[in-house]
Amino acid sequence: MLERVAGLPQNKLVEAHGSFHTGTCLKCKKEYSQLWMKDQIFTDKIPTCESCGGVVKPNIIFFGENLPGRFFNCVREDFKKCDLLIIMGTSLQVQPFASLVERVSDDCPRVLINRDKAGGGLATLSSMFGLGGATLQYDKKGNFRDVFIQGDTDDKSQEIVEKLEWKEQFQQISQIKYDP
Repeated sequence: MLERVAGLPQNKLVEAHGSFHTGTCLKCKKEYSQLWMKDQIFTDKIPTCESCGGVVKPNIIFFGENLPGRFFNCVREDFKKCDLLIIMGTSLQVQPFASLVERVSDDCPRVLINRDKAGGGLATLSSMFGLGGATLQYDKKGNFRDVFIQGDTDDKSQEIVEKLEWKEQFQQISQIKYDP
């Protein structure tokens, strides 16, 4: 929930793996707040619905569960509008997220900011055989759009903010307090 803590507006947020921000009763679908869920869990209680007695599960996505509809809607709508794709802190091996780098237009620049290179080499080979992985071309001859910036994502993001002279705006955003 770091995006929420940072103050990202709800309409700009896609929580593809869900979130602990709310919980939902598995039986009657009543929604509960994060504060309510915390109170239940920190007193060693299984969160139980006050209306029907069903178990209340945080709205997170477990392996094998469907991703939220908002994820698929945003992929369909947002990636075709993208004029720069920044990819940060990932191995680019987990699907369906690894293939998102392929959803932008063929002339959209893609920048990977990461400690290690990802999305090339074996990932390219595995995607040829339908095994997933992204296909960034930063090490390939003729590459005209893919860039790899090696380093810690926080440090490199700070460098970019400073070079773009956005330091003041960044500091203002960084001071926003999150109130669950």
